[in-house]
Amino acid sequence: MVDLTGARWRKSTRSGGNGGECVEVAGNLPGVVAVRDSKDPHGPALTFTPTAWTTFLAATRKHH
Repeated sequence: MVDLTGARWRKSTRSGGNGGECVEVAGNLPGVVAVRDSKDPHGPALTFTPTAWTTFLAATRKHH
């Protein structure tokens, strides 16, 4: 399990502005990018390696 105590969360640029379905991303931790639901900040978070995160973003941009 990755320690996310020092994570600095920011709202994803792809999240809607309606206050509903928002995703937050923390990319300030060494070797990991964390993603969580902004409505549940104390809930679970997904973690990715920086390479996997970049690959994921590239794939989603192709289909958007």
